[in-house]
Amino acid sequence: MNQPLDHPSDPDLGRLASVNLNLLVPLLALLEEGSVTRAAARVGMTQPAMSHALGRMRRLIGDDLVTRQGSGLVLTPRALELIAPLRDVLRQTARVVDFPGFDPARDSRTITVAMTTSTAFVLGPNLARLIAERAPNATLRMRNFVEPHPSDFTDDGVDVVLVSEAFSSPYPRHRLYENRWVVIAHPDSDPEASALDLLTSLPHVTYDSRHRVAPYAAMDAHGVHYRIGQLISDHLLIPHLVATAGGVAVHTFRVAVAMRERVNLRIEEFPLPVSPLGVDMVWNPRLADAEFIGWLREILVEASAFEAGLGRSTTSGSEQK
Repeated sequence: MNQPLDHPSDPDLGRLASVNLNLLVPLLALLEEGSVTRAAARVGMTQPAMSHALGRMRRLIGDDLVTRQGSGLVLTPRALELIAPLRDVLRQTARVVDFPGFDPARDSRTITVAMTTSTAFVLGPNLARLIAERAPNATLRMRNFVEPHPSDFTDDGVDVVLVSEAFSSPYPRHRLYENRWVVIAHPDSDPEASALDLLTSLPHVTYDSRHRVAPYAAMDAHGVHYRIGQLISDHLLIPHLVATAGGVAVHTFRVAVAMRERVNLRIEEFPLPVSPLGVDMVWNPRLADAEFIGWLREILVEASAFEAGLGRSTTSGSEQK
């Protein structure tokens, strides 16, 4: 007969028998959302039920957890201390319970990918096609931003944010692809003019941002003189304006090639040494489904591989349509 193993007693574990552990999931939701309404929606509870649970949480923890400030709620210092250890405990519990693995053929979740409109323009069609093929019951939601805010990385059920290296991230990032810089101009621009001639002779249409992109830093370092003619806050509109109204711009190769399928656009290689623009994946730190993360990562890598085979040759006029 097998003898029971001798484990040292832990009085704290014994006291857990009198604690309703079902409160821990809504507690984490409340602490992360900072809103009774959003926390209730996240865990599938009614708002009155979440308010009732908040009262029980306060008695359990011995702290107010949240206090009213103006029209919103503010976490107490004790509540802020609880977020990280509580998240770790629930993740470990999920692994112990061993929920059924992610099955893309049957899963009906909403998959949310946040990115700029430019990234969605070049990546969105392939991403939508691959998810429709491999997760036919899922819904793809693409959230767009001009510049990411810290809340974009965690709010509204975002699974992953695709963000260029020009923007900071409060969470770890992993490189998805790199996008080289090119010069774009109106198709009727002087065919004998080099890319450097275009940059110095035509007014520039540029992205209106506090971030200075690498090609302009390179031009400044090399003493290249240029004039800004237009500033626009949506990076995706720049190729359309250049193709229809003239001027010159520095843009990314993938966007320029995708836009040239819709408007006539001249594309030349950028004439100075400059590093490509990296686009990274930043995963929602609240997302604990490792199997789903691995699957979606593979989808994103495949969706971003469409440039393969285009090479680095100059793409002027109607070449490589």
